[in-house]
Amino acid sequence: MGQKINPIGFRLALNRNWASRWYANSKNFPTMLLEDLKVREFLKKKLAHAAVSRVIIERPAKNARITVHSARPGVVIGKKGEDIESLKGELQKMLGVPVHVNIEEVRKPETDAQLIADSITQQLAKRIMFRRAMKRAITNAMRLGAQGIKIMSAGRLNGVEIARTEWYREGRVPLHTMRAEIDYGVSEAKTSYGVIGIKVWVFKGEVMHKSEQPAAAVAAALAAPAAPVPAKPAPSAAPDGKGRAKKPRAPRKAPAKSGAKNAATRKA
Repeated sequence: MGQKINPIGFRLALNRNWASRWYANSKNFPTMLLEDLKVREFLKKKLAHAAVSRVIIERPAKNARITVHSARPGVVIGKKGEDIESLKGELQKMLGVPVHVNIEEVRKPETDAQLIADSITQQLAKRIMFRRAMKRAITNAMRLGAQGIKIMSAGRLNGVEIARTEWYREGRVPLHTMRAEIDYGVSEAKTSYGVIGIKVWVFKGEVMHKSEQPAAAVAAALAAPAAPVPAKPAPSAAPDGKGRAKKPRAPRKAPAKSGAKNAATRKA
């Protein structure tokens, strides 16, 4: 019990895709994997101020295509594309094949788990209180459409001597629901009193499979409240031949029992 799995790896076969997309035989696989790790480490250091969310590496037919998802694409591209050209040259030296670099903008950085984690680590390095940084990140994510968020920080929080773990959550974060779209990010703040680790889970909603769409629509229709039935108006008295409304007949009295009638005559 209590063993945690990476939410992205847990959902790879369903609604997530791999960050490295290529095929290699057993001979070339270790070399290519090491190259990927070096490229990611290099881009992390080079684009530290460009708010990089993730890097996707593809290798089609002796080429390499690297897609950088960033919240600040202007920082990556530079003036008149100078920075991206120098970046492309350095990556070609590392990989030894022609490299194409694509930049994609992250529209909502406040709901991206990796960017939230990086933002909190930068604040911790500036000696901002960890609780304030975590709560501010949670508020911003929920305001911009996240259905749930959980942030955990561990280490010598606020410089105390005994390390501890603290976490905050708002909304719902269903880690065991396979179709839940959960974004996950990890970052480390290297402070003067030690390393503080930050983990972020963001729940963005449930992703329905194509076969489940009609069932979901039916379930939503059944869950919707039924429309109220209008009450029938009371029947009005029908008019008689002279145009006047007929008075409703008084109900008939039940005949009295013979024993009760005899008792009444005796008293009289």
